[in-house]
Amino acid sequence: MWTYRERLNYYEKLRRSLYEILRDVLQGRLMKTSLIDSYYKHVSQGTEYNFVEKRELKPKSKKKEKESELFNTFIVIFCEGTINPELKNYIRFFPENKVVKENIDYFAEFSLSQNFSHIMRYFDKPRFLDFLETLLNVDYALLIQQDPTVKRNNRYALTHFHVKIDWPIADAAEDLAKWLRYIQNNLYEKGDKQARILQSKLFEYYGCHHSVGGRRTAALIAAQLLRRQDFISTVFVSSSESRSMVKYSERGLSKFFLIQLTDKQITALSQKEKMDEELFKASYLYPADGFGLGISEAVYTYTPFSKPPEDGKLRHPKAAYNWLKLRDEFLHPKGTSQHLRPIEYNWVYSST
Repeated sequence: MWTYRERLNYYEKLRRSLYEILRDVLQGRLMKTSLIDSYYKHVSQGTEYNFVEKRELKPKSKKKEKESELFNTFIVIFCEGTINPELKNYIRFFPENKVVKENIDYFAEFSLSQNFSHIMRYFDKPRFLDFLETLLNVDYALLIQQDPTVKRNNRYALTHFHVKIDWPIADAAEDLAKWLRYIQNNLYEKGDKQARILQSKLFEYYGCHHSVGGRRTAALIAAQLLRRQDFISTVFVSSSESRSMVKYSERGLSKFFLIQLTDKQITALSQKEKMDEELFKASYLYPADGFGLGISEAVYTYTPFSKPPEDGKLRHPKAAYNWLKLRDEFLHPKGTSQHLRPIEYNWVYSST
């Protein structure tokens, strides 16, 4: 398990601070790519955009939507440290999918290979986010981690692309269930029924129904696997089926999605925040036809049933007991309004 900041030495704290700043930058770009860019792709094609419904954001939701080719999908793994090579059998990063020109040349859809420069893969370079966004079109995951070739300074790089996640669901469920003290040795020690419950609960722990598609399954499996490392990590997954971007981190689970705001809601929010209405629109909302378009975030927390018991004793899983609950909701400012804070805006359980 990762180490709390209070237990880090001075240099490790510097690395943690740098990582968190870069993660904020990455999150902002991925929010735009996943949500805003996908919305305008639908508009440009004259295709209706299916907004997320409130019931889909409530814990244990089972609703599914059809995939849309116009929605930008991806998995991005961002690690504070360098992944242990022992995990290569499950998070498959090898010389063949390292971010170098020879490997990028294999993908004919990339026109950038002729202009590729080795330094483009470093997070501290100006073109990094543009380069990363280009590679998002490749299936599977992108891996950003501390550059293992730099020993003295902290430097993050997009080291691998086309990264497959290949860890059995049963193994991931067993790993989580041991930590939560639902089992002691193996997933099936209490019978097949209990094993099925625990596998379903793995998906619930990560905010999904057990029937979700492969991309979201791969992302949650990666998040569970990376808990074995002694540093923090973050997995971003953008799903066409869910029309949202999900973030798994040491803080837990968040879902980012687009919402429509009426003129009445915009007026109420701007008054609540003591802002001029036009300034509010310019700072928090994107242009849309007939409504205000905003990026909202639902932040979830865990119930006692999805936390290790204080007494450390073994317990029995109950399918009916919720493992997640909604903790906070925010409306995010636009990327051009970085001086403003997210606004608390409770939408999921509201009646309007």
